[in-house]
Amino acid sequence: MTITQIEYILAVEKFRHFGKAAKACSVTQPTLSMQLQKAEEELGLVLFDRSKNPVLTTEAGVKIINQARLVIREYKKIFSIIDASKDEVRGDFRLGVIPTLAPYVVPLFAGLFVKKYPLVNLTIEEFKTEEIIALLDLDELDAGLLVTPLVGETLIERVLFNEPFSVFASTNHALLKKTKIKDKDLDSSDVWLLNEGHCFRQQVLNLCKMSKTAGIHDNLKFESGNLETLKNMVLNSQGYTLLPELAVLNLSSKDKLHVREFQNPIPTREVSLVHNRIFLKEKIIMALEESIIENLPQSLLSLKKKNIEVISIN
Repeated sequence: MTITQIEYILAVEKFRHFGKAAKACSVTQPTLSMQLQKAEEELGLVLFDRSKNPVLTTEAGVKIINQARLVIREYKKIFSIIDASKDEVRGDFRLGVIPTLAPYVVPLFAGLFVKKYPLVNLTIEEFKTEEIIALLDLDELDAGLLVTPLVGETLIERVLFNEPFSVFASTNHALLKKTKIKDKDLDSSDVWLLNEGHCFRQQVLNLCKMSKTAGIHDNLKFESGNLETLKNMVLNSQGYTLLPELAVLNLSSKDKLHVREFQNPIPTREVSLVHNRIFLKEKIIMALEESIIENLPQSLLSLKKKNIEVISIN
């Protein structure tokens, strides 16, 4: 069986569709189907149930595909070893970033990074935390930029910075009358939250020591996947939300009037570059780590750890 055939098998398993798999592999569907059939004949096994839509992997196929992933991972290491042996920083690199970091962190470093390292082909995509972890396991991402610590995971976490939270409240909200906010000042009845699957949502719930059951309006339930949307809901309605420091720094002078900081220890999230323990793109990730840190606002770099409290994401 050839490496190409294994790549076709993994593509069909990923897309559950022969046409989409062929397109992803830049071949015609008949070519992919023919190569897949040859592979099955060589193995003496049927890997996919073609009568189903979407295509389903057979029980025997699952075991073969698990091994196929290992084969491709080891095959790709050959090229990573070659790149690592050269003096320059070079190679393909796929980075996943969670949505509450991407709009604020990626613009700080991405353009400068690719200009400084023109031999690195950097691909950045947004995913939720659990998706990044799954894609790292499948070797479809090289690293993730997300909130840590990840309880129970066996990944390497390179801590980049700690990012404080602030309250962002509507006009005339009781929280705006306070100079500094305490945890006990937060009320679950009028907080706007991100939807399920976002770690920032769970951090807010943990900080407020609440489970979200109530809402600002009895006949309105709204949760967003975007911090900017929550900010606009606050400005045009009632209630409050929490914003990380980089989101606060992006606010206009007018909108900053709606911000109140927490008293010490300030609730904070820990942001890290995360990757698998077996990692051969060390030069790229070290360059990426350095680039992110050196382009952070001074307010984050000067934050004293004794003044913060990292909030759990679980």
